[in-house]
Amino acid sequence: MHQINIVISGFGPYSDLDINPSYEVPRALSLMQSDQFSLPKDTTIKVTSVMLPISFANSWPELLEIVERENANIVISTGVKHAARGVQLERCATNMMDAKKPDVDNRRPQRMPIVEDGPAAYWTRLPLRMILNDFAHEGIASTLSSDAGTYVCNSLFYRLLHWSAGKTDRRLLAGFVSFPPVVESHDARHGLPLDMQIKAGQDIVNEAVKYYLKPSSSDILFE
Repeated sequence: MHQINIVISGFGPYSDLDINPSYEVPRALSLMQSDQFSLPKDTTIKVTSVMLPISFANSWPELLEIVERENANIVISTGVKHAARGVQLERCATNMMDAKKPDVDNRRPQRMPIVEDGPAAYWTRLPLRMILNDFAHEGIASTLSSDAGTYVCNSLFYRLLHWSAGKTDRRLLAGFVSFPPVVESHDARHGLPLDMQIKAGQDIVNEAVKYYLKPSSSDILFE
């Protein structure tokens, strides 16, 4: 029997969103039982959700505390892209903070590295093409994104991948997903209904677990 520990993070609240999918989706997934996911035989999962402040200084320490407490095998961080038409799977995190608006701590770093002398960028550790294939079969609007911005989402994504790259004692998958605004109908100008975004979250978990247990011959499927 394989036990896979998963931590899914979100942000909240967003002052301009009545429904925050990066709060609602992780919370919904953490309340599901293993049999509500499509998992390989003899596999169970524990999903822990954590809501983080939109803070350059505090989002990563709070996530790291939960990741280490839960001895996570997979970490999926999520945020919101207000102009997105569907789910955006982030391919890379860049070593840059350049905020156009202050975070919740009234901090507004400008053109600063996230990690001094760190690599310019890190690639995701999630199997994005496998996830996109699931989305396509279920009619979930989605795309690959190479730009997680330069605000708190990207900063958290970079710190997560920088930390996981240094973990030589165990294998760990990590990545970032940007959800669109919640709308009533998928035919709206942009956004997706909440139930469809929760289904997308299930697909992400399903494929991450499969890839964790049985990696492909290539290191990661993002191309």
